[in-house]
Amino acid sequence: MKNRLAQALPILLLSLLAACGGDQKGAAGGAPGAAPPPEVDVITVAASSTTITQDLPGRLQAVRSAQVRARVEGVLEKRLFVEGSDIAAGTPLFQIDPRTYQAAAAAAEADVAAARAVFERYRPLLDIKAVSQQEFDAAAAKLKQAEAALASARLNLENAVPPAPISGRIGRALVTEGALVGKGEATHLATIEQLDPIRVEFTQSYSDMLRLQQAVKAGKQKRADAAEVELVLEDGSLYAEKGKLQFADLAVDPNSGAVILRAEFPNPRRELLPGTFVRVRFPQAQLDDAIRVPQRAVLGGAAGQSVMTVDAENKVVPRSIRTGAMAGGDFIVTDGLKGGEQVIVNGLQKVKPGATVKPVPWTPGAPLLAALPTAPAQPVEKK
Repeated sequence: MKNRLAQALPILLLSLLAACGGDQKGAAGGAPGAAPPPEVDVITVAASSTTITQDLPGRLQAVRSAQVRARVEGVLEKRLFVEGSDIAAGTPLFQIDPRTYQAAAAAAEADVAAARAVFERYRPLLDIKAVSQQEFDAAAAKLKQAEAALASARLNLENAVPPAPISGRIGRALVTEGALVGKGEATHLATIEQLDPIRVEFTQSYSDMLRLQQAVKAGKQKRADAAEVELVLEDGSLYAEKGKLQFADLAVDPNSGAVILRAEFPNPRRELLPGTFVRVRFPQAQLDDAIRVPQRAVLGGAAGQSVMTVDAENKVVPRSIRTGAMAGGDFIVTDGLKGGEQVIVNGLQKVKPGATVKPVPWTPGAPLLAALPTAPAQPVEKK
């Protein structure tokens, strides 16, 4: 028994020593190091030629719109189109019971045949004075009346199948089979709208137009080419196609003090639909040597506007700024930045003044950096 304990004791001591050494190694290897600085997206601001823009409210409209109406009275028998489809001008759309108009056209044809027979019989008789000139003229007038009645009857028969007056996209049918239409009024059956191109009407304050004209006259700004405009959709994104300015009203609306403008945009995929509220990005003037920063980089508060910059030591430094007009989705900075500064665009939630960060060049359109649960950056107070 003593021999077995003597043999086991060295093995037990070696095991304990190995375990202690492993714990010390694990403790030394697991010591936490300094956390890496957070990444932030930055831009290096620089002066450049910039177009001042203004986002103006507007609403999309079809460039052409036509109401299909019943021109004759009758019971609607059939709808001949697929609702919501694109159709060509002249396409038959509905079938109104034609039997009454077929009978009227047949009767009018018979009247024309009878009147023409009398007229043709009187023609040679007039030459031999067998009929008077008055009788011949009466026969000719009766023939013309019969022909006019036949034309009217054929037109009514034709209107029993209302066609598409324009090419475009047709909406839902406003009446169903079996309905009596055209009695007393031209019943509205459907609406066709031409969606490519599509029109937008928007308004601009006359006072803004006046200020722009004064700035151009004073030489502070250059007038921009307003022929091309952009469309800002409801979600804030830009429509892929640019539009053309078509019309500017010559009068100011006395109720709103604004001028109505109109532009047209290509809409080949029918992405834009009438009735949608949009904003038109309208170029107003051209500035030389302007500094601009993305709108999301500007902080606002009671002390005014500011941005967070990254200095040469990668530390966050707040900077008070003043902004003026807009250039697309960017602010034009009128005071506070001279060019060359690194301004934080994304990741403001991660930092505070004096913190060390890792600046990464910002790519427009890149997703926002994930926010960490830290205190938000505070705007610098003006002194």
